[in-house]
Amino acid sequence: MPDVDQHAHQIIARTSFFTIDNFTFRNGRRLPQVTIAYETYGRLNADRTNAVLIAHALSGSAHAAGVYGPNDERPGWWDLYIGPGKPFDTERYFVICSNVLGGCSGTTGPSSINPETGRPYGLDFPMVTIHDMVRAQRLLIEQLGIKRLLCIAGGSMGGMQALKWAILYPDMVQSVIAIATSASLSAQGIALNEVGRQAIMNDPNWNNGDYYGGKGPDAGLSLARMIGHITYMSEQHMHERFGRRFKDEELSPNGLKQTFMIESYLHHQGMKFVDRFDANSYLYITKAIDYFDLKKDYGTLHAAFEKVSSNFLVISFTSDWLYPSSQSKEIVQSLRANGKNVMYADIETDFGHDTFLLDCEPLKRIIANFLKREYERVCAS
Repeated sequence: MPDVDQHAHQIIARTSFFTIDNFTFRNGRRLPQVTIAYETYGRLNADRTNAVLIAHALSGSAHAAGVYGPNDERPGWWDLYIGPGKPFDTERYFVICSNVLGGCSGTTGPSSINPETGRPYGLDFPMVTIHDMVRAQRLLIEQLGIKRLLCIAGGSMGGMQALKWAILYPDMVQSVIAIATSASLSAQGIALNEVGRQAIMNDPNWNNGDYYGGKGPDAGLSLARMIGHITYMSEQHMHERFGRRFKDEELSPNGLKQTFMIESYLHHQGMKFVDRFDANSYLYITKAIDYFDLKKDYGTLHAAFEKVSSNFLVISFTSDWLYPSSQSKEIVQSLRANGKNVMYADIETDFGHDTFLLDCEPLKRIIANFLKREYERVCAS
């Protein structure tokens, strides 16, 4: 059944697609058809009890691990953590990752063709929420014949999806790994997202979202990514990696052309992002993050977690100022106040919010141990 082959411990990935008919969004809008792009790694066991769903962050995709062929030099975004012998061990677990609704990597989003007009949806695409993303994922999981997930794991926006899964479908989730996330984004986080959105919408090529077929708002999207990337790093990590060093130590006649290494790095990240992401998807997904608010939706955070039945692993990073440790601790306190089984780890690191995407041995160890215990609980029951 799996959508991958494994040869010499190297995952060869393949993207699959699942179509949902008549999908209704939380705001009442309906699309006649929605396509979900997804990848799977490993094998589903006979009892269908070893499935792990990976939820990606803002700019991620279904391509979480492996490569598409021997000449592919860019493995999936969480390849350090998914594969044989890795924390999400594909010799033990059946790992699934889907591109979120509203995305631009195979799943239906603003850049997809509206069958009624024959043109991309653009801003006519329905507003997407984390709730909508999770509902679409549930339909995919059911299509795969899985009644209960061993675990759902994700960092940042992926952590928001994981929490929402546990709340919406408590009987379908054995355990949750929520990394560097929160029950709602802070005012500062919303402000930074809005600056990024304004960078896109003030690009003359944005054309009120109708830029498909012509030159898109590349400068605006690149700037939005640069702003976002600053928030993913800690000041200490930025200082250690770049400091005040110049890309070219020779002084230029015009000081404005003198480029610091950190400037060059941000420009590079911005340009790379333009090549793979849609500006309208950036607008929609950041808004979905902003609107996510468990306290508002359920009255209190305590009430939000009242009916969850999953075992939880919550992880934060000491240098993460975008999703600070205090926000993870708030989630942990509310879960414990409800008598839920929750483990918490605040990992000491200078790498900031993006630590969960890097080669972090403490993070790998904590995830692997937690997931192994959950697997043994299910197998022993």
